[in-house]
Amino acid sequence: MRVRMGDTFPRQSARTRRFTCGQPRSVSVADDGRRVLFLRSDGGDDSVNCLWVLDPATGEERLVADPPALLREDGDGLPPAELERRERTRELGSGIVAYDALPDLARACFVLNGRVFLADLDGDGRVVEMSSSGDAFDPHISPDGMSVAYVSGRGIRITGPAGDHRLIGGATETVSWGSAEFVAAEEMGRTRGHWWAPDGEQVLATRVDVGGVGEWWISSPVEPAAPPRSVRYPAAGTANAEVGLALVTLDGATTDVHWGGGPDGEFEYLAGIRWAVGEPLTLTVQTRDQRTLAVLTVDPDSGDTTEHYRIIDEHWVELVPGSPRWWEGSLLTVEDRADTRCLFLDGEALSPDGLQVRSILGVATSGVLVQASTDPLDVDVVRVGRDGSVESVSAGGGVRSAVPGGGLVAVSLSDLDGTLLEVSGRPVASLAEEPLVSPRPGFHVVGERAIRTAVLFPDDHDGSPLPVLVDPYGGPHAQRVQRTRTQYLTSQWFADQGFAVVVADGRGTPGRGPAWERAVAGDLAGPVLDDQVDALLAMGATDDRLDLSRVALRGWSFGGYLAALAVLRRPDVFHAAVAGAPVTDWCLYDTHYTERYLGHPDTNPEAYERTDLCADAASLTRPLLLIHGMADDNVLAAHTLALSRALLEAGKPHSVLPLSGVTHMTPQEEVAENLLLVQLDFLRQALDLDPSSA
Repeated sequence: MRVRMGDTFPRQSARTRRFTCGQPRSVSVADDGRRVLFLRSDGGDDSVNCLWVLDPATGEERLVADPPALLREDGDGLPPAELERRERTRELGSGIVAYDALPDLARACFVLNGRVFLADLDGDGRVVEMSSSGDAFDPHISPDGMSVAYVSGRGIRITGPAGDHRLIGGATETVSWGSAEFVAAEEMGRTRGHWWAPDGEQVLATRVDVGGVGEWWISSPVEPAAPPRSVRYPAAGTANAEVGLALVTLDGATTDVHWGGGPDGEFEYLAGIRWAVGEPLTLTVQTRDQRTLAVLTVDPDSGDTTEHYRIIDEHWVELVPGSPRWWEGSLLTVEDRADTRCLFLDGEALSPDGLQVRSILGVATSGVLVQASTDPLDVDVVRVGRDGSVESVSAGGGVRSAVPGGGLVAVSLSDLDGTLLEVSGRPVASLAEEPLVSPRPGFHVVGERAIRTAVLFPDDHDGSPLPVLVDPYGGPHAQRVQRTRTQYLTSQWFADQGFAVVVADGRGTPGRGPAWERAVAGDLAGPVLDDQVDALLAMGATDDRLDLSRVALRGWSFGGYLAALAVLRRPDVFHAAVAGAPVTDWCLYDTHYTERYLGHPDTNPEAYERTDLCADAASLTRPLLLIHGMADDNVLAAHTLALSRALLEAGKPHSVLPLSGVTHMTPQEEVAENLLLVQLDFLRQALDLDPSSA
């Protein structure tokens, strides 16, 4: 799609929601392969997603649901719970951001502005609004396609031919039914809290009681008359929400599921639930220390559970998307064997050593479809047979994923040329804008630990030495060094402003096997920072275009933590830093993430002391810019304010940029645009650079 006249990259990136507008997304394939559903907005700067259906045989697309036409009014009247769900999933779009459908995609449901809609894709194609409470979110369609269960307030309601009624609801202000608690949605990948039984006669529902969770407050300093917003935040070492589970009949009768949770239970976390036709109701649960994961099956009549399988690890058991699941009566899991994350079948390794399995995508008689890597730079889609054979489905560089159904596979690909969705070998039209920058990363393997590193230079650079900007994430669960264009758009823009940009994935990042990831156990500071230093110095030793006398580091979230850490502990290497939304005290971050790596603060206090930035405040000798959204409920602004206070008490000059009304993902266009410009200006001043030299 053509870009606007006079656009700049910061403006374009903000306007297009980081180039996600107009991209096909949220793909589903019918179990008979006859149709494909997906979401896509109408243009490269249109954030309003519509629901589309595709005929794989012909490639013909048909618009199913257009939010403006359905609502016939402006505005986004979203329930607060839906806003929180979108923050947890880092959702930047609007309109239809999620849907649920029958396995054959004959019918689908979705929510707009708290209202429930049902689409008939097998009949006349009509979309009808169903009666509802008006504050609906997270809808799920019944197996017969006639009713929709959804969350409203602190309870679950069902709307269908007999009208709309409450199924079950919270009894107190601290109890809710049918929604995922904070750590499940933020850290475990479980964003829902209710599931239809395959026969449609029951709904399985979570009961979340946050009464014991610490109550924190988020206020808007620019609105002094507005009351602060209460959040129940389970900080490391403190109480989590109590999660119960019940089977609820359509007349509201409940049967408790005894999954081992609660104050006296063995398990703390309800990590995953699967209830599909022909499969037992299956729970994935974890202990508080995350060293034990169990797979439980549930008797839907009594609520009794049976432990089917257990995985134990001396550090932690990784939660892998799509795992566990059933395959023709056998249990598929993803577990660690030696230094490979393997696919297991009934407790026996199925995939070969060296193939790092990242997720299970689907199963068929022919095999198990998985995302996997042999090189961390690339993620392929492969099929693993019962005999352990591995067949490539989609490979060749970049990051690939797939959605199977009825012998059909819809493949998404992100590489250095862009992003593409293919169905039956045909590309699905993308309306996304082409970025104004064209990343040209050079890939390297450097240092004693073979750190994967990318380096970017300005377009038409003459080879002279350049100031260096280190631009990592650097922590668990996220890679930056991959053969995908989206990873380097902002890095290339900074390079075009006159920097040599270095991006490195050190220990703790995924894709290189369990030992690499577990190298940060007990210490999220030392190994992470050491690898950034080693990668930088190794690149500087072999490429004289990197001026190591002028080095800055910028990052957001964990990358923000790393940026502040760098100038506090290695001012000999790093001369300035921009730390966006940094964790500064791990005691203030959530239980599930923090305790996985650092343990419980009561039993492993030295790990928290080792990683505390506030304790290093007196060491600051370099320019540091701290940036934080004041409405951030993931990494609360208290982190930045605590570090700023410690720096002030130590007499250390620094800069703080508070972003009023901004959350962790900075969705506001003007904020997102100007944040890049502010960072650039700070870096130029901190490194004493001439803007005209860019």
